[in-house]
Amino acid sequence: MSSGAPGGPPYPRGPPAFAGPPPAGARPPFGGPPPFAGPPAFAAPPAGPHGSAPPGFRGPTPPSATSHPPPAFAQPPTGPPPGAQPPAAPAGFVPPNRPGARPPGPPFAGAPPVGPPPGVANGPLAGAPPPGPPPYGHPSPAAAAPSAFQQRPGPPPFGRPAGAPPGPPPVAGSAQPPPPFAARPPGSAPFLPPGPPPMGAGAQIPAFPPPQGAPPTGPPPAYGSAPSVPPPPFSSAPAPPPYGSQPPPPGYPPTAQHSPQFGAPASHPPPAPSFGAPPPFGAPPPQPPSPLGPPPTGAAATPPAMAQAAAAQALAEDLQSLAIGAGPGAGGADAVDYSALPRPAGVVVGGEDFAGGADGGEEALEGWGEGLVAGGLAEIEGNAHPRYFRMTCGAIPDSQSLRSRWHLPLGAVLQPLAPTPPGEEEVPVVNFGSSGIIRCRRCRTYVNPFVTFTDGGRRWRCNSCNLLNEVSHEYFCNLDSTGRRTDWHQRPELSRGSVEFVAPVEYMVRPPMPPTFFFLIDASVNNARSGVLQVISDAIRACLDSLPGDSRTRIGFLLFDSSLHFVSLKASLTQPHVLVSADIDDPFLPLPEDELLVNAHESRHVVEAFLDALPNLFATSTNVESAMGPALKAMSLLVSQLGGKVLLFQSTMPSLGAGRLRLRGDDPRLYGTDREHTVRCSEDAFYKSTAAEFSRAQICVDTFVFSSKYCDLASLGTLARYTGGQVYHYSGFHLANDGDKLRSQIVRNLTRETAWESVMRIRCSKGLKIATFHGHFFIRSSDLLAIPAADADKGYAVQISHEEAVLANQTMAYLQCALLYTSSCGERRIRVHTLAVPIVRDMAELYRRCDMGATATVLAKIALDKSLTSRLEECRQLIQNKTTLALREYRILTAGSAALSRTSGYGMPPPSPSNPYGPPQSHLHQPNLPQQRLVFPESLRLLPLYTLALCKSPALRGGFQEMGADARAAAAFELMVVSVGRTLRMLYPRLIRVDAMPAQCGVADESGIVTIPRAMPLATSSLDPQGAFLLDDSTGLTLWLGGALPAGTAAQIVGQDALNAPDINQVPFIPPPDSPLAARISAIVDALRSGDFPGGNGSRGGGEVCHQAVQLLRQGGSGELAFYHSFVEDRSATGMGYGEFVVHLARQVQVK
Repeated sequence: MSSGAPGGPPYPRGPPAFAGPPPAGARPPFGGPPPFAGPPAFAAPPAGPHGSAPPGFRGPTPPSATSHPPPAFAQPPTGPPPGAQPPAAPAGFVPPNRPGARPPGPPFAGAPPVGPPPGVANGPLAGAPPPGPPPYGHPSPAAAAPSAFQQRPGPPPFGRPAGAPPGPPPVAGSAQPPPPFAARPPGSAPFLPPGPPPMGAGAQIPAFPPPQGAPPTGPPPAYGSAPSVPPPPFSSAPAPPPYGSQPPPPGYPPTAQHSPQFGAPASHPPPAPSFGAPPPFGAPPPQPPSPLGPPPTGAAATPPAMAQAAAAQALAEDLQSLAIGAGPGAGGADAVDYSALPRPAGVVVGGEDFAGGADGGEEALEGWGEGLVAGGLAEIEGNAHPRYFRMTCGAIPDSQSLRSRWHLPLGAVLQPLAPTPPGEEEVPVVNFGSSGIIRCRRCRTYVNPFVTFTDGGRRWRCNSCNLLNEVSHEYFCNLDSTGRRTDWHQRPELSRGSVEFVAPVEYMVRPPMPPTFFFLIDASVNNARSGVLQVISDAIRACLDSLPGDSRTRIGFLLFDSSLHFVSLKASLTQPHVLVSADIDDPFLPLPEDELLVNAHESRHVVEAFLDALPNLFATSTNVESAMGPALKAMSLLVSQLGGKVLLFQSTMPSLGAGRLRLRGDDPRLYGTDREHTVRCSEDAFYKSTAAEFSRAQICVDTFVFSSKYCDLASLGTLARYTGGQVYHYSGFHLANDGDKLRSQIVRNLTRETAWESVMRIRCSKGLKIATFHGHFFIRSSDLLAIPAADADKGYAVQISHEEAVLANQTMAYLQCALLYTSSCGERRIRVHTLAVPIVRDMAELYRRCDMGATATVLAKIALDKSLTSRLEECRQLIQNKTTLALREYRILTAGSAALSRTSGYGMPPPSPSNPYGPPQSHLHQPNLPQQRLVFPESLRLLPLYTLALCKSPALRGGFQEMGADARAAAAFELMVVSVGRTLRMLYPRLIRVDAMPAQCGVADESGIVTIPRAMPLATSSLDPQGAFLLDDSTGLTLWLGGALPAGTAAQIVGQDALNAPDINQVPFIPPPDSPLAARISAIVDALRSGDFPGGNGSRGGGEVCHQAVQLLRQGGSGELAFYHSFVEDRSATGMGYGEFVVHLARQVQVK
């Protein structure tokens, strides 16, 4: 499994090669100051009454003594005639951008509130001067000395002839831009938003920038940490606010020595002159009355230009954009409208606070945060449902050259055994009997709805390789007038995209084996005293009647500490016998196999007797050693003949025998070096070689780890990675909080639909191939995946590449996933999912058909696989490079559209009668033009958010100090196997308020569906100290109680006993029986666990995929810092905030 290299060149780092002034005509580096002190001239505003500027327009800044004339492309002046007398200014008026004047903005109305109120973007306080360089017209130290740029002649400023004195000040009473937010009403208490404790000096930015021209100190900021800047030399400067209480102000303008890194908090370049307040999100800015006329003559009317304009015009319906402020101080998160930032469906900033029916049904197919599945493949008759086979893009490029311009992953997410929601038909089973399964002779594609029949039905043409195949006598049927078989609607293989064939004897290497469950339990002191053995015993006993396989199921137990404890469960016994073997160097079986691995039905009474004795069997043990490696070898001797599933319960690091591990993951010296990735890989080759042997023997290992100390989960999880298993991690297992979750996960693991002895292959039509695979499996050959035990909860991902330069004479590409397995009832079957994907020659069609949910899932798996061979910084850089290149390609694609200049607000000159298509292509990308919008297609509106969230996810964020090695490995193992819906919820959790819900929330309707409150943005400004909030990240639930929450309300939610506990974190959530509010919250918790709510993740009756324990948390209590790590929209020590990242991304998109 490998990942591709970054899709574009790395971001420039380090100082430039020259120290003197740049040559004439050279543009400044990205983020650097403009080559002249004064602002560039821009298009004149539309004239108002009597030739004056319209109300609310802030014209160009009056030039100062050192200002520079506007560039040569300025338009003719449209202001008042020379010599016109300006209106008198009101008393006390101070013209803006003059010496001694404050920046434009509202007057100070009193002390601003401390911190932003809920729902308001992080930014400077109302009335505070925006940080940044001096206003335009005031010389800076760097621009005081004359240069070649200041000697260039140019046309006079707009609206007056050369040599005229500066123009009049703005008219009194003209519209002024609104303040960032309203001032606090008099007499009200200041709002104190909650937040985590301060992160230290490394996460703070001084309130004032250093003087221009002063050399920066220290190395450039590295990825994942906020730039550390020395405090300003002003004694009156306020101290930086604590994390979460008030966002840090924007930093100083970056220089060549301090270029912003991908993912790090961005510095801000000098602001460009403002054209006034930007239009609302998605609304077109006002345009002068110059409607589109006939196309221009000359070069602009060439066929390529016309074709490009037409193609870009076709994107107008799908195009969206985000305004980026261009005025002074608009360099950080305050440069964008907080409420206009794209967020998942169902997340609202204010407004309604309950989930209505608009968020349910197919609008949220995979549940949280993604909306309708894009691509349109589900509308093609005969395609498999997206829950089984989901493409990242609903189209395939027709050539390698077009594929090279598509910088996002081209692949698919597969979940072959995904559960079917109630009310839908199960996957049909087809038995061809003695005639055998119908397949292509050459490419081995299974018959599917896209094959065509010819020659009166006697032959059929393969849709993948076009080979004509003979139709057997038993399968023959006449064709109708359209060329289709008359029985096509009666045959599932010809009408359904998902079907299951009963495999004949030739598909069996050996007779189907019975389902086998073997429990390998660490019996050292940690498991014995923590209550883990009791939970294991209760869970296994609860599902003995529901184990798959009925009377064929086999079961066995082996316990270990410093010795091996074999358990005899022979049916003739009345009590189990335990035999202890101290030989761990060369393990052997002390009893025959049929006594250690028994039929669960025949030995039921002995198994129950052992489970009853298990919790007390090691109650007095003080053994701290763990001989896990020898136990694995002994288990292999017992299970290798049948294969099956092994549940390994481990509580400490293996310390004896083969596979013994040492402490290595807590060494901070490895992080940031070329050997950093070794911490995330197995230390001992024993684990990978053992996993390969288990895969050949059809043994799957699911690993449960309980440890509050470092136990090298990266090595222990290798067994699950290569055998198709899963890793469950409990850091510091606590029986009261984690017991129900462990019990539920064991039951789900034992009773879910499982495909035994399975292998999977994905076939593509001619000209395509599967390049890489992502997930938990063992690659047996170039395209054959060995999965000893596949189940309904696991997902896999693949990437597709081109084998041929051009897919000639093809309009559709076909992909087919085939899973050959043994069912629990002992029948060999083949589950087949088929997709037909259009082949397109237009890049715009690829953007229209992109599926954001599947794309984010494949991006996550690519980054996780890369983290096994590279540093985390390189993984984050890879993701952001792909995002930047994808949005840059879309910007170039749509740049020539006249509709774009009307709707996207790039800050370009508008169309004119002489040039109705706007400026030429080269004019759109001149660096001196202000670019005020980040343009993106509707299908990728959440790409920046999921990119930022993935970089801040537990598996990829920060370094040694931000995330422990075991916790990072556990998050990576979980993210590698979960479905699309759970992946998106792990990246962007759901935050809802539960103390003040509408009456319909938390109550089930007639169909049993519970309505939950609408989600809120993941920012600390969404929290209210007087409220209670529930956070759902798909692996756990956190119930956060504000510090100012009324005591009566808190007692209604969690009970008075929980409030009186010394540490509420260790108290389980038990709703008070007499509290209606607690009953509604409990119903919401149950709905989130099962997905039974409008827009849920679709399990609905299929059982809980992951039982989420409720963690109680009080504001200011222990464990709160981990809670705030989920607020990905906030700026933190591990990366920028959402608004700041969008600004940073917009600038990167504009850099060539």
